[in-house]
Amino acid sequence: MTSFDRADALPASTQPLHGIVVLDFSHVIAGPFATYYLAALGARVIKVENPHRGDSLRNKPTSFASLNHGKEIVQLDLATDEGKARAWELFAEADVMVDNMRPGVLEKFGFGESQVRARKPELIFCAISGYGRQSEWASRPAYDHVIQAVSGMSLLTGAQGDGPIKVGFPVVDSVTGILSALALIAAIRRRDLTGLGESIDVSMLGAALQLMYPMTVDVMSTGKTPNRVGNVGYSGSPGAETFVCRDGLLAVGANTPQQMLRMAEILNIRHQVEPLLAGQSRGFVGSSHAEELRALLHEAVGKHSAKELETSLNDADVPSACVRDLGECVQDAVKFNLVEQWVLPETDAVKVPGLGFRTAALFGGNPIPY
Repeated sequence: MTSFDRADALPASTQPLHGIVVLDFSHVIAGPFATYYLAALGARVIKVENPHRGDSLRNKPTSFASLNHGKEIVQLDLATDEGKARAWELFAEADVMVDNMRPGVLEKFGFGESQVRARKPELIFCAISGYGRQSEWASRPAYDHVIQAVSGMSLLTGAQGDGPIKVGFPVVDSVTGILSALALIAAIRRRDLTGLGESIDVSMLGAALQLMYPMTVDVMSTGKTPNRVGNVGYSGSPGAETFVCRDGLLAVGANTPQQMLRMAEILNIRHQVEPLLAGQSRGFVGSSHAEELRALLHEAVGKHSAKELETSLNDADVPSACVRDLGECVQDAVKFNLVEQWVLPETDAVKVPGLGFRTAALFGGNPIPY
């Protein structure tokens, strides 16, 4: 393919990955999430499953449907000549191949990266694994909670003195899928410009470190492990915490002196707070008088309703939110149009929160890509 030529422009209804064919040897969450993005953006994704086992996520039907909707699913036994022959037929059409099997599995059947690239040098090959195919830990298996432990994430969550705390959802799996989709789209664009293939090596550990980017950078720069801060915001401001109100919990982001003063005004304690901020006019609120400010805020917030403060603080441009469980959040997100909810067709009314972003024309003007 050549670079974009307006004279050859396709109709506005064309999806961005129109014409791209993806051969998907992935299972569970990370790989399927990556290829779900590609399918939603218009690629033809052919998911290959082992007929004897299938995808382990099939025992969670809603999750399986949400990650694999829009794909063609074929069952092939690569241990048989018939299965291999059919796989090579599908490969002949492919622009992209995704592999998040254990390292070495596809090689055993003749479909490893060097084997497929010998047949198609322009192929974009994406390997997804726990620790990266080029690392000394390449052969180690991994799951989300294991990577949370090894990456330091479970000892960064929580407060000093706590035991390890796992994030309560497969956060590493999800971000690995999104990172893989980003890398694949970049490689597809590069191939459009140059005609050249690409080798992509995405690791769950690398994705976890990207999630913790500011902290990871600090450690790389200083060699010091950061303290655990519990529910305090990244700024460290005494106004960036989770406060106990009379009817619930409220997370507040009063990071700057200006935000702190607006919060104090609402709480009727500005006359006490303002002297403690003397000399601070820019950036985050510093450590000077931090404990005094923290004590004042906690005492004052405790007299108020969380719901009422959520409204009044946001109206004053101080970010704040009542602590909600996921059910409450989803209910409000749909009610207030905070996310673009899609109902996947041809499923048992499986609802998904779009791709995490809204567009005007990416899906040809349609609200969803299906």
